[in-house]
Amino acid sequence: MYEQERQGQVPIVMPNERADLLDKLQPGKVVEEIRRRLLGQEFINGRWITHPYMKMRAISEVGAWEISLLMLPASSQNVAMTKLNPTQIQNRLINIAKTAQKMCLRNWKEYNITGIDQLWFVHEIVFTNTLASLNQPEGEGIRKLLGIMGSADFTPQDPEPMGMQVFRKWNGNNRKNN
Repeated sequence: MYEQERQGQVPIVMPNERADLLDKLQPGKVVEEIRRRLLGQEFINGRWITHPYMKMRAISEVGAWEISLLMLPASSQNVAMTKLNPTQIQNRLINIAKTAQKMCLRNWKEYNITGIDQLWFVHEIVFTNTLASLNQPEGEGIRKLLGIMGSADFTPQDPEPMGMQVFRKWNGNNRKNN
């Protein structure tokens, strides 16, 4: 019964766990995975494998590196902890997406872009990742979580004796008003 009452509560997290969460927050790993996907690779059994069927859609290594580096600043720990307003998000998102398009058009041979479908494919990846990265802190998800963790009550609480729980459930609010 005590466990049921505590299920809706936020778990108590110690201050060192807050630092551990910040250390684990590495959006750059997502950018690295996108870079590998742009190369036509997939992570299987602990190794990155290049698929023949993805080779024709893949861009060159130079292109994958440059596009992923373009996304990296928008996918950093700093951005994850920063609250941007909608105008800032929109402006940054459009600038990064346009820059990616310009890079692909200007360097199409070097990037191994052979069709408009690859151009749009790269655009959608950049746009989606950047949008998700910039919007993540808008609702203060990570900031709010870390704030809860930083302001949590660290005093241990013992469960109430069984008899006291019964009286708590049958207080004056549960009686019928006659």
